Amino acid sequence: LAGRPYGLVVSAGIGGGFPPGAPVGSLVVADAITVADLGAETADGFLPVTELGFGTITHRPPESLVRVVSEATGARTGTILTVSTVTGTAGRAAALSARHPGALAEAMEGFGVAEAAAAHGVPVLEVRAVSNPVGPRDRSAWRIADALAALTEGFGKLAPALESWNRT
Repeated sequence: LAGRPYGLVVSAGIGGGFPPGAPVGSLVVADAITVADLGAETADGFLPVTELGFGTITHRPPESLVRVVSEATGARTGTILTVSTVTGTAGRAAALSARHPGALAEAMEGFGVAEAAAAHGVPVLEVRAVSNPVGPRDRSAWRIADALAALTEGFGKLAPALESWNRT
C-alpha cells in the first residue's frame, strides 16, 4: 500500500492436525506449504501437478524465519498441507500421511497465499493452530475455541520474533 513493498506475507488460522505430531491445541509453523491434491487421479494412483510437467506443489518459507518463529512461539515445525476438501475419513488421512510423511496439519488457504507471495517475490509464513484431528469427521472433537486461544497466544509472541528475524 502507498507504494511501500511488503517484507513478509503471513497466512494464519486454524486447521486439522495429524496425530500424534500435532495434537489439538498445538501450534504449527510450516517449513513447507504443500498443495496436497493438485494433480490427477490415474489408474496408477495420484500424480501431483509437477509430475504432469507443470506448476509447483510446495513453497518453502525461509528456514531462519521458521526457526525464529517456532522458538518464540513453541510451535511444532513441519509441512502444512493445503487441501481443496477437508479430510473426513481415516482412509483419506492415511493416504495424505503416506503421500506427505512430514505433514503436521491441513488447512485450505496456505498454498494460495504462498503462490501470491511468490508471484510478488515476498517471503511467506504459514501458522496454524490445531482445532481437530485430521481423520474421521467428528464435530464433538473440534476445539475451535482452544485453537483460537493458542493462535492468539502465539501471535502475542510473533511480533518480537519477526522484528528479530535476520532476513539474510
